[in-house]
Amino acid sequence: MHRTIPLWRAIGLAVAFFCSAMPATAAPLSPGQPGPEFTLNDAQGTPFVLSALKDHQMAVLYFFDAASRPSQEGLAYLNNLKKRFFDNNLVVWAITMSPADAVTRYIKQTTPAFPVLLDPGEVSTQYGARTILPFVCVMGPNRQVLDVFQGGGKSTEVLLVRLAERTLNRKQHDVAKAISDTVIAKNPKNMAAKAVKGYAEIDSGNLDKAEALFQEVATASGDGEVIGKEGLSAVYAQKGEDDKALALADQVTRKAPQRSLAHLVKADVLYRQNKKDAAETELKTATGKTEVPPHQQAVALNRYGRFLASMGKNEQARELYDRAVAVDPYLVEATANKGMSYQREGRWDQALAAYQKASATSTDAADAITNLLARKAQEMVALQKDAEKRKEIDRLVKDLAARYRSQKLKPVKEIDGWTSRPLVFSFVDFEEKGGLADRDGMATILTAQLADHLNASGRVKVVDRVVLNQLLAELNLGSSDLADPDTALRLGRVMAARIMGTGSLFIIPGDTLINLRLVDTETSAIAKTLTRQLGPESGWSKALLRLNRDILSAIVNQYPLKGFVVRASGDQALINLGSNQGMVQGTVLDVIEESAPIEYKGRKLQGLPKVVARLEVVSVEPDLCYAQVVNKKRDLKRDDKVKENTSSI
Repeated sequence: MHRTIPLWRAIGLAVAFFCSAMPATAAPLSPGQPGPEFTLNDAQGTPFVLSALKDHQMAVLYFFDAASRPSQEGLAYLNNLKKRFFDNNLVVWAITMSPADAVTRYIKQTTPAFPVLLDPGEVSTQYGARTILPFVCVMGPNRQVLDVFQGGGKSTEVLLVRLAERTLNRKQHDVAKAISDTVIAKNPKNMAAKAVKGYAEIDSGNLDKAEALFQEVATASGDGEVIGKEGLSAVYAQKGEDDKALALADQVTRKAPQRSLAHLVKADVLYRQNKKDAAETELKTATGKTEVPPHQQAVALNRYGRFLASMGKNEQARELYDRAVAVDPYLVEATANKGMSYQREGRWDQALAAYQKASATSTDAADAITNLLARKAQEMVALQKDAEKRKEIDRLVKDLAARYRSQKLKPVKEIDGWTSRPLVFSFVDFEEKGGLADRDGMATILTAQLADHLNASGRVKVVDRVVLNQLLAELNLGSSDLADPDTALRLGRVMAARIMGTGSLFIIPGDTLINLRLVDTETSAIAKTLTRQLGPESGWSKALLRLNRDILSAIVNQYPLKGFVVRASGDQALINLGSNQGMVQGTVLDVIEESAPIEYKGRKLQGLPKVVARLEVVSVEPDLCYAQVVNKKRDLKRDDKVKENTSSI
């Protein structure tokens, strides 16, 4: 018997058949998820493998329709940026299921600065990028999804602003400003883009430009007032105008209670004013806000972690560092700070892993600070595996600790009353004052870099930091103990260091100041005081090289090398000073002849010595050096005194 199917059932069956014929589409990816691995070819058949991207590279996967102008809008902006900033740290891959002829036309019309990859459909399905185009997925290290955007129009602006924000923590300020300018040109009322440009100006040290921009934003309607005043509070904090910064930050927190940056501004000012409890309250509050761009959220988490680490709460600090990296994996400071927290606990394997991750993620291959931390940790890991070396250091530390407690100093081995002894230098940890730096262990990093430079000069020998750290642990001496000059001097004498380097590191808005004192452990006199501006962290390498030259100049002037001519033959001389005493090739030596004292009215008057020849060192051995006569007033002879000429330093 024939039965008629009801209309509603027939429609349902048709819809079900149609849907079953459509390819299954996965739900769009969410931030925090790993992006599915894939390999796609471009129009020339060149394969592109997602997993081949380096950790420091950020990838923009832009799924689009090659025949649709609205779908191509965001790509046009990215294309202009890639052509302007040929930066391998930002990868753009355009992915399309469009027919080959449409792709060919698109490439011919736009000449893209990025590859256009042909997707048969599987990759778009995996990423949930078949329904709404364009679909944009921003990926970080280990294919971690950072941001997802669907559709054009306003979504394109949001995408570009987010990319600009993410470049801030990657220290690519010119790129951030260029992206912001692109959005502002498209929409002059986009306050978020103007804010990113303002913060890029702050990070670049252009405070006046940032102030003018945020003042303009603060006069705009809508969110402009809050965004502008928030930015101005950050500018005034960087200028050291604390009252103005706090007043504006208070206005912002009252009017927009879910924004975080004003709380960070308050925390910075309060910390500098030594109001640590109030600063902690503001930091904790900042980490709980919801209306926060990822780069600011990551900074807030890292800053609170730094505060907890400064209080010795390393485990809690590491939890915050992990949260910061989950939000923004390119905030290298948070990863390095986690390593420093392990380092302070002597957990060198974990410290090394964190430093290596920070180094791999850094967009600056020459990040001297991160690379230094990784190298020092590698040395400590190797030392922990070297049983004989550990025993040797343990024996030395036990001996030094016993001498410190008994106040019996290692006897100074005098040679002859004239010849220079090896010049040993030791750093004592600097006291960090002022603000709370984003990077932990700045004083430790600074002294480690200076120690490397000084050792490399060959002029002085710096006490092994491993020995010093173990000795401090054995004696249970902390930073507060070392702030006592008597304790620091006693420690230097025990280690037979002639010169102690100590002082303070001042973290001030937009800069770092170092006050370095070189103290003679035998006389307790301050041989030299150096105060220098180091500037922002990005310029530390050059600043520390200049400081190293100043230290060496002070050492040479205060402690010139002195010795004797062992043998002279024609214009060649052999001197009893070698690399063990700090002699280096190219050193200029004066051959001096003491003047006979003159007796006058019962007093003996000693005149200045006369320079009878000048030498230049041409080769150096451990305890001897060979010098060439530059000029002479008489022939050289055995036992002639020589003294380093400091006028050329």
